[in-house]
Amino acid sequence: MIVSALLTSVGINLGLCILFFTLYSILRKQPSNFGVYVPRLLADGKSKKTSHFHLERLLPTPGWLRRAWQPSEEELLSYSGLDAVVFMRLIIFSLRVFSLAGIIGVFVLLPVNCTGTQLQQVDFSNLTNNSLDVFSISNVNNGSKRLWIHFSAVYIVSIFVCYLLYSEYKYISAKRVAYFYSSEPQPQQFTVLVRSIPVSVGNSVSDSVESFFKEYHPSTYLCHVVVRRTNKLRDLINDAKKLYTRLIHLQTEPSRPKFKRDGCWGLFGRKVDLVDHYEKKLEDMEENVRLEQSEVSLAGEEARAAFVSFNSRYGAAIASNMQLSINPTYWVTEQAPEPHDVYWPFFSKSFMRKWISKIVVIVACVLLTVVFLIPIVIVQGLTNLSQLEIWFPFLKSILTITFVSQVITGYLPSLILLLFLKIVPPIMKFFSSIQGYISNSEIEKSACNKVLWFTIWNVFFANVLSGSILNQISIFLDPKNIPSKLAVAVPAQASFFIAYVVTTGWTSTSLELFRMIPLICSLITKPFTERTDDEFEVPSLPYHRDIPRVLFFGLLGMTYFFLAPLILPFLLVYFCLGYIIYRNQFINVYAPKFETGGKFWPIVHNSMIFSLVLMHAIAVGIFTLKKLSLASTLIFPLPVLTLLFNEYCRKRFLPIFIAYSAESLIKKDREDYNNATMAEFFDSLATAYQDPALLPIKYSANPDSRSSPLLSSAEFET
Repeated sequence: MIVSALLTSVGINLGLCILFFTLYSILRKQPSNFGVYVPRLLADGKSKKTSHFHLERLLPTPGWLRRAWQPSEEELLSYSGLDAVVFMRLIIFSLRVFSLAGIIGVFVLLPVNCTGTQLQQVDFSNLTNNSLDVFSISNVNNGSKRLWIHFSAVYIVSIFVCYLLYSEYKYISAKRVAYFYSSEPQPQQFTVLVRSIPVSVGNSVSDSVESFFKEYHPSTYLCHVVVRRTNKLRDLINDAKKLYTRLIHLQTEPSRPKFKRDGCWGLFGRKVDLVDHYEKKLEDMEENVRLEQSEVSLAGEEARAAFVSFNSRYGAAIASNMQLSINPTYWVTEQAPEPHDVYWPFFSKSFMRKWISKIVVIVACVLLTVVFLIPIVIVQGLTNLSQLEIWFPFLKSILTITFVSQVITGYLPSLILLLFLKIVPPIMKFFSSIQGYISNSEIEKSACNKVLWFTIWNVFFANVLSGSILNQISIFLDPKNIPSKLAVAVPAQASFFIAYVVTTGWTSTSLELFRMIPLICSLITKPFTERTDDEFEVPSLPYHRDIPRVLFFGLLGMTYFFLAPLILPFLLVYFCLGYIIYRNQFINVYAPKFETGGKFWPIVHNSMIFSLVLMHAIAVGIFTLKKLSLASTLIFPLPVLTLLFNEYCRKRFLPIFIAYSAESLIKKDREDYNNATMAEFFDSLATAYQDPALLPIKYSANPDSRSSPLLSSAEFET
């Protein structure tokens, strides 16, 4: 019955994948959908909308597969940056690991499991009525010498994974250094962020910064930009931008009404010309912006933080990595992010608000974990028909229908869990945004870690242990019983996680290609939107959503490859789909908004090490239950060696991802000595980190404005 339900789930998801691929091949060629399926090509001018009808647009074609496959890694690097390369290396790494694991699991371990008689003999003439346990290690007889095959498989895969982890860490470290050497001079390479600036009576923050760095860094100090609190100003500018956009559309679209009544709800009163009304309102908003900018420019609005620039990368690194003051709470420094990566709302919060926010985030994450157990309980109830009949006795007659019961137990639980998990990444990103990070990339990395460990705890451990949160915690408070508990619980959930891989993996990856939510939003909002076809923002890949998903499937593959190797073919299909689909998305859809230089890879490495250690713990427990105590004893060196290997990698490679070496910085500085453009670049540093809210732009078209325009409409055309 379990196998039958699983096959039903596989059939449904396979049909959905084929449907999504076919629809994508057709919809991506429709001019009205270019902003959804090829926004990057449209923004770069590589794709043009034409109104001529072509029959080819209505036929599904596989040409996009070839175009997604062709670009080399170097082309992907130049096109989407090192972060995109790291993401694709994660998928390639997973393909390599599970190709070997799949060969061992399907062609070696699976026949061994099937020929066991611990549970029952497999009826190959009626596979759909077999329990999935007969395909797992549970069916191998206790004390059987065949278990040494599983033992050997654990050692082989562990050694292979560690070898690949070392190779990938080394490869990406070299890529990161090479990427740095090949880069043009960037503001963040010469700039540090200084916080907790002490200010003496009668001096401003700017005076304190200038005097301090001229005294202690006289040969390298170049200039600085003081950060100001501009949260109110940003709100004013956003309101003005919305009104400006509305005015532009009113002027360019003749079909729009040009008049409205100035009374209640626009139904009563005298008629008013909307164009004149909006222009006057824009002039008032401009005046408010000027007044607010004047107030922000006062010393009282200084945030006691500044971006300090130096005339060399090495000088900036010295200031960033050394304690500048005897009092370590003053003159706190860190490397500055890219100018467009700065999270400006960070500076509008007081120290106390930031400190409280960190505590609030911790409490909120704990509460979210507890609340998320509710859908976990629902999911576990759906996988158990007898439990479902107890909860809902009036559905007993419906549940006796074979197809209905197969859909409910095989497909519906994973679908419900998928829908609930959709809300986790944006929540975690919001939590990270109020936690006190100065850049959007740091927020993304923090959210990535939060989503990963939330998924591991709530999707893996909560489903495996199937108890209250207190029960789950109590298990981990007794480390001696962890292997035995996991050895019993993990194999029992094999069918659920296979269905989870099919539903969440196959379907979500196909949905990533199909972009259903952006498509629906585009179709719904297009008749009412006030944006032209050229006014859209090219999206970036939400790494905090997709990296944890790929890593979690890697954890499932690691833990189940020797327990229930039937999961491996489904994982390989997922990673193959992910490889071609994400390459297509990087080429046609996504454009990077920031570049971390590959700093997501340490997260990948740590997750894989955790997966290996978890696999070893389960192996110890399973061999103990199977009365093969010698194998359990011989497994013990594996987690110890894995953790030692991780410590070596941490010492060998992690510093490269934290900061560049003095050797690299000095070498790069020497290359720039004869660069004629460096003088112009150093001049630009004076305004590189100016808050966008303080930049001059202009909304109204009135040339006789009493004061010089603070804003220029060019900002809205970019």
